[in-house]
Amino acid sequence: MTDARKKKIKNVICVTAGTFLLCLAIEMFIIPFNILSGGVAGIAVALKPFIHVDETLFANILTVALLLVGGLVLGKAFFFETALSSFLYPVFTTILAKVIVAPSIEPLLASFYGGLLGGIGIGLVMMVGASTGGMDVPPLILHKLTGTKVSILVLITDMLTVLLGLLAYDLSSVLVGLISVFTTTWAIDKVLSISEGSTSKSVQIISIHWDEINNRINEELNRGTTIYDVKGGYQGTPRKVLLVVVSQKQYSSLINIINEIDDKAFVITTDAVDMHGEGFTYGFRI
Repeated sequence: MTDARKKKIKNVICVTAGTFLLCLAIEMFIIPFNILSGGVAGIAVALKPFIHVDETLFANILTVALLLVGGLVLGKAFFFETALSSFLYPVFTTILAKVIVAPSIEPLLASFYGGLLGGIGIGLVMMVGASTGGMDVPPLILHKLTGTKVSILVLITDMLTVLLGLLAYDLSSVLVGLISVFTTTWAIDKVLSISEGSTSKSVQIISIHWDEINNRINEELNRGTTIYDVKGGYQGTPRKVLLVVVSQKQYSSLINIINEIDDKAFVITTDAVDMHGEGFTYGFRI
C-alpha cells in the first residue's frame, strides 16, 4: 500500500470518527438539554421555539445547505475538504437521535461535556486538514468578502448564535451555552496541539503563476506570504519565490492549491519548529 493511500485511509478514519463524536455530543448533550452552543445545533436549539421543527432535522438541512453555499462561493477545494463530514453529519445524527438516551445530569455539566466531546471531534477532523462545515461557512465567506480575520468572524458568529437564544430563553441559558462554546475551543486547541506539537511547515514555492498562488493562499488559508526575487543559477532567469509558513493541518490544502494552479511548480518544504506572532494560535474552530 502506497503512502498516499495510507494517508487517504487515515484521513477518512479521522473525519469519520471526529464527525461521529461531534454528532454524539449534539444528540447526547446539546439538543436534549437545549444548550445554546455554537454551530448548527446551537442555531436549531435557539430557533426551535419559533419554527417548531425537530432540532436534528433542522441542523441536518442547514448543514447540507451551508455545504452547497460554501462550495459555490468558496470553490471546489473547500467543497471536497468538507463534503465527507457534512454528509456523515445527518446520517450520524439521525441514527443517534433514535438510540441515544440523555444522561440525568445538570445542564451545566451537559454544556461542559457536550463542548468537550464536540471539540475533540472537530479537532480530529481539522487534524487532517478537513472541515466539519456547518457554521464555519458564513465566517469563511465573510472573510473572502471583507478580508477580516477568520478567527474574529467565527468568534462573532458563535457569540451571536448563543445570544440568539435570548429571544426565547433566559440569561442563565445563554451563560450555560457559553461554557459549551469555550470548552469546544479549548478541546480543539488541545487535539491540534497534541497532533502537531510545535511543528508547522515552511514552504518555498517557485512558479510562473506565483501571483495567483499568492492570492489563493491569502484568501483561502488566511496566511501572509513573503515574496522575493531570485535568479536561476543555470540560465540566469529572474524568478519570484513565495515563502509561507502554514500549520500542519493547512499543508495539504496548500499543496492542493499549488497543484490546481501549476502542477509544474517547484516546492521546497521544511519543518518550522518555533514560530512567534500572529496566526499561530488556534481560534474558534479554525
